[in-house]
Amino acid sequence: MPNSKSTSALRAGRKEWVAFTVLLLPLLLVSMDVSVLYFALPSISRELDPTATQQLWIIDVYAFALAGLLITMGSLGDRIGRRRLLLFGAAAFGVASVTAAYATSADLLIAARALLGVGGATLMPSTMGLVRTMFRDDRQRGQAIGIWSAAMTGGIALGSVLSGIMLEHLWWGSVFLINVPAMALLLVLAPVLVPESKDPAPGKFDVLSVPLSMGAVLPVVYGLKEYAADGFAWSYAACVAAGLVLGAVFVRRQFTRSSALISRQLFRPERGFGAAISLNTIAAFGLMGSAYFTTQYLQSVLDMSTMRAALWSVAPSLAIGGAAPAASAASRKVNRAYVIATGFAVAAAGYVLLALTGTDSLWLVLAGTAVIGSGIVTVMALVSDMALASAPVAKAGSAASLLETGQEFGGALGMALLGSIGTAVYRSDMPASAPAAARRTLGAAVGGADHALADLARDAFVHGMRYAAAGATLVLAIAAVLAVGLLRGPARAADAGVAAPGPVAQPAA
Repeated sequence: MPNSKSTSALRAGRKEWVAFTVLLLPLLLVSMDVSVLYFALPSISRELDPTATQQLWIIDVYAFALAGLLITMGSLGDRIGRRRLLLFGAAAFGVASVTAAYATSADLLIAARALLGVGGATLMPSTMGLVRTMFRDDRQRGQAIGIWSAAMTGGIALGSVLSGIMLEHLWWGSVFLINVPAMALLLVLAPVLVPESKDPAPGKFDVLSVPLSMGAVLPVVYGLKEYAADGFAWSYAACVAAGLVLGAVFVRRQFTRSSALISRQLFRPERGFGAAISLNTIAAFGLMGSAYFTTQYLQSVLDMSTMRAALWSVAPSLAIGGAAPAASAASRKVNRAYVIATGFAVAAAGYVLLALTGTDSLWLVLAGTAVIGSGIVTVMALVSDMALASAPVAKAGSAASLLETGQEFGGALGMALLGSIGTAVYRSDMPASAPAAARRTLGAAVGGADHALADLARDAFVHGMRYAAAGATLVLAIAAVLAVGLLRGPARAADAGVAAPGPVAQPAA
């Protein structure tokens, strides 16, 4: 065990915590931009008159650019400096926000949203990588990662509510302009407060791995998202298959080249890094899978207005906010593998609550969502901390990018698989005589004048949600068992203060 003097030398001071607060700005904005357009779409449709395809790209291109570039940007930050990449991303994010706010055509808005995704891909791994380098003390780093995880989850919920409030009084472009002052503040404060860090011996940058990584990630995320939205199609299956093939080529290249985007050091069995990435992906599966159903439940089953549904959806965040600090405190007394397993078990219990819902169960749905979120945030905070702690400081950006890429995969998979279970049950319950549109989606069924059909559709949707919740319960219960089996050894080593070997980050002015 490290002595008290060496532990004290590792502890971060006030400057690091202030710098961490500054780093939360880009994290909040990047996570908010995932949902900020939900309320703005009707106004955008009236002003810019996008086609159906353009409207889909306005929504999705941000997430696609973000997911496709995370691995590349994480590796690039390790090479050129994480703070430098953070500042570049902040400038790009600010410029893209202004462009999006004043876009005069759908094509220009799509291009601006794509640039926002590029900026977001630089910001997310840079912020988490910098947290790894600023907080060397295990306890402080765990606290910081817990706050980081809660802020990311809260930002997604906050984005839709904030955009709804702003659109009550301002034009649709205002939802983008809120990014500008925050990014300007980051550009001013980060050079003063945030220390630079990078890999002192990064090796040659593997240019060919960049398109391979994008080719592995983008087709899979695209295919899963479209499958969740439209149901099975061979074209979506082909996209996923193509992505998996390119992914296999990409992984092979990483293990056969001395200078690759992803260091082989990260995946040594004793580190537990690969297990942490996998469990984090499952956690994202559970989180986004529940969001797929609960948002529709509030709006279409309970017939709430969009704004009212968004406000109710924030209520579970009050309980979720305390989960990560509690998990961090518990992990200091108990092997964190057991705390992570408990988080999965808690999330599974939340899905059990969703499996008990009827068509008028607001409080049960909110309780289930709060329990799921609390369990998932517990898992995400602890496995993220384990993954970053096990990674050499010099590879912090790459480690962070893999964590976040796994979350993108897990979220898309959760919506696709759990959504397909719910949709299959919904369609089997709907009468064959119902209109085709009503048999496809709940929104189409409740939007018509046939109240009897709408009631049938609500019952069918809730029936499907129960089956999907049962499936998610099983997945999360298995994950709880896997967490103990895969992480017990690495977690014990981490709790004993065994540092991950590898080069340290290079300090800079």
